[in-house]
Amino acid sequence: MATRVVIAEDEAIIRLDLKETLQEEGYDVVGETGRGDEAVELVRQLEPDLAILDVKMPGLDGLAAAREISTEKKSAVLILTAFSQRDLIEQARDAGALAYLVKPFQRSELIPAVEIALGRHREMRALHDQTQSLEDQLETRKLVDRAKGILMDNHAMSENEAFDWIQKTAMNTRGKAKDVAEQVIAGSISPDSDAGA
Repeated sequence: MATRVVIAEDEAIIRLDLKETLQEEGYDVVGETGRGDEAVELVRQLEPDLAILDVKMPGLDGLAAAREISTEKKSAVLILTAFSQRDLIEQARDAGALAYLVKPFQRSELIPAVEIALGRHREMRALHDQTQSLEDQLETRKLVDRAKGILMDNHAMSENEAFDWIQKTAMNTRGKAKDVAEQVIAGSISPDSDAGA
């Protein structure tokens, strides 16, 4: 099934270009708007996998819209902007954006940014499903991130490969991602050992 996307960009030409590029790459653009408040409503109604939000929009800016969408955990959020200042990037991250793209962007930059946002959202949902409290989620996230770093450094894995290995190992051992992460950090399991097979 194709990944479902809502686009919120107030410049019609950029919105059309985004839509055409995403459709050519096999994504399903299920909704589009030029307003931030409408974007939040579209995400609530259509429940897409990804919302692409421009920072500067009428009604509600992209950061405020991202905050609402992220709080409801409805979809992954990718922020588009013409500015690359560090404080704006930090604001986007704090608002729940999982990836960031500076305009004008190339097609070769769009799809990796989309996939990063989707991958991070998938990770967060998987971790959320396994944990109860916010403290557990935060601790699990920190442990999994540390374990991913170890796997990336020591086993030449990408971030996605490392996360997938942790998840698969947790399923194979009927454990939790947190437990596998702790074992990776302790050095008691690795992709070279039988536990991940």
